Amino acid sequence: MLRTTRLAPWLYLTPLLLVLGFTFGYPLVAVFDFSLRRIRGASGPFIGLENYRQVLKDGVFHEAVAHNAVLLLAVPLMTFIALILAVLLFDRPRGWRTYRSLLYVPFILATPVVGVIFSNMLQLNGVVNEGLRTIGLSPLALDWIGNPRLALWTVMAVVVWREVGFGIVLFLARLMSINEDLLDAARVDGASWWQRLRHVIVPQTKSVIEFFIVVSIITMLAWVFAYVYVITHGGPGTATMVMELYIFNFAFRMSQLPGIASAVAVLLFLVTLAFMVPLFRLRSASEMEEMS
Repeated sequence: MLRTTRLAPWLYLTPLLLVLGFTFGYPLVAVFDFSLRRIRGASGPFIGLENYRQVLKDGVFHEAVAHNAVLLLAVPLMTFIALILAVLLFDRPRGWRTYRSLLYVPFILATPVVGVIFSNMLQLNGVVNEGLRTIGLSPLALDWIGNPRLALWTVMAVVVWREVGFGIVLFLARLMSINEDLLDAARVDGASWWQRLRHVIVPQTKSVIEFFIVVSIITMLAWVFAYVYVITHGGPGTATMVMELYIFNFAFRMSQLPGIASAVAVLLFLVTLAFMVPLFRLRSASEMEEMS
């Protein structure tokens, strides 16, 4: 009877696990297999690690990795901005519900839509530069997406603008569930706004902060393709080339080399996994501390 009780949940989950295994497991195995072959058409001869050697020798791939690494710098910035804005909204200023909605709107918009809007606004003669010229700030009217030195930072700013809304709603939802007595006690003890943030709010929202950091890292490593593809197409030159766009180019555009694209996809998966495993271990450790 006990054994049946233990097996029952797994029996109910079996159909879902089979679907997930086929949906995610099979493509992952297929990509790894492709990365070890010289693919022509649907298959090709086994060549071992040759595709990986070619990728690791390619200077454009090195640039793509470096650009993804630079984009990761936005993660602490996004987290900080989202947390501060969420705390300000939590203080319920007049019209805070309207502010919350306005701050969340960018995240509701589809990424390609955001990319098209900003790619037009940030042109040399776009709305942003025309506005700067109108108010007498012509020296600041720069070629935001045409200048190799500015393009990647421009893409980063667009990503931050959109993704912060998700963090605000996430943090605000957690703040709403905090015991008000803790904050009231801190106020009575004379704690300043920053002290309440540091000693009460941050510890109480630690798990949500960690979750947002994980999602943001995944975004900067593996979900940034749509921003780059729509806003800059990886240019000018290779100034905004990222690993996802590098994969796309080899798989569908340049010479259609799915073996090379698969090798980069495997490397991207391993890099993402290398970030995720320590973060999940840290999360598990913090959960154990909270329970104890």
